[in-house]
Amino acid sequence: MENNIIKVLIKKGVRIPNPDSVYISEDVNPDRISGENVTIYTGSKIMGEKSLIMRGSQIGYEAPVSLENTLLGENTKLKGGFFKEAVFAGDNSFGSGAQVREGTIFEEESNAAHTVGLKQTILFPFVTLGSLINFCDCFMAGGTSRKDHSEVGSSFIHFNYTPNQDKATPSMMGNVHQGVMLKSKSIFLGGQGGLVGPVRIGYGCITAAGSIIRKNELNNDRVLFGGSFKDVSLPRQFYVYKNVPHIFNNNIYYIAGLISLKAWYRNIRPLFAYDDFSRGLIKGMQDNLDLCIKERIYRLKIFCEKLNLSKEILLSKTKDKKSTAILIHEKVIDKFKLAEEIFKTSLEKNNLNKESEKFIRVVEKKIERIGKKYIKLIQSMEIDECKKGIQWLFNIEQTIINKLLI
Repeated sequence: MENNIIKVLIKKGVRIPNPDSVYISEDVNPDRISGENVTIYTGSKIMGEKSLIMRGSQIGYEAPVSLENTLLGENTKLKGGFFKEAVFAGDNSFGSGAQVREGTIFEEESNAAHTVGLKQTILFPFVTLGSLINFCDCFMAGGTSRKDHSEVGSSFIHFNYTPNQDKATPSMMGNVHQGVMLKSKSIFLGGQGGLVGPVRIGYGCITAAGSIIRKNELNNDRVLFGGSFKDVSLPRQFYVYKNVPHIFNNNIYYIAGLISLKAWYRNIRPLFAYDDFSRGLIKGMQDNLDLCIKERIYRLKIFCEKLNLSKEILLSKTKDKKSTAILIHEKVIDKFKLAEEIFKTSLEKNNLNKESEKFIRVVEKKIERIGKKYIKLIQSMEIDECKKGIQWLFNIEQTIINKLLI
């Protein structure tokens, strides 16, 4: 056993039953790996200076795990697979066969079963993913506890890549401003189904098993059915976009939601830090959220750039330069220039106001009584207290949305 880092970890109390089978790269900081009830099983790899593992975590119980710059909160159990630049806030479980890539955030007590692929995915507390799922470029909230949680059924796909070869396709199940309060109705996406991004789904909604959902459902408490197509063969139009407002507007809602979540991560989450590990974890959540926002703005920019070609193709087929389709293309292209400025300004400012300051004081007083237990404290908040925080985040979103929607 020549790896000095492994020797240091074993000395500090990390359980490594088969140390000769474990690889830990030289850039890993052993001070960011807790020695308290942490187990690293046979065949696992840990790489990257950002890597962080908090107490109670287990790595590779079912199959080898590869971690690259991934952060694990308390009592996280990753049972097998590959994890790169992901953050698990704590009390998470993930089955074997995972492929989890950058920009993924699992908040407290969110979970996934086996053979799940994720990237740029944000799950709020309690959200549960079944098996055999591809759920990249998604945000999902809803539910009030582990017994009342939002869920994605097995064999579910979020279709996030278009025939025009872009990814301006993020889908949002629930929203940020209500979701953070852990008081919203759960959402259920039925197994062997899918979403064609970008779509938005309201709280309390259910998609029937086997359904493919292509449209927004902004009403709450609905049952959604997506039918199958008849056998049809039609001429294909290359590089021409339809439903341009649907794509653009849903991206604006998504980015605005993440910017409001940034205000939460910047001003509320740090109140729950209690040691160097928890501070490092919160920093990781903030960094991953910034990565998600940057990615979504980039993908929207690519989409808007491609609208120039789409517009030229449409113009080549009509003499009417003022047709509705062409005017919408031009409007969205112009709107994105404004959007870039608004996004930049919104990200630079702290987004604090009287509402947020009142809410922060409420949280601080509750911490004095309850302690720094994030889930327990948020669940304990009364509806009137939650309204202050909801209004704060909602206003951040609306300030952006009202200026940019088509």
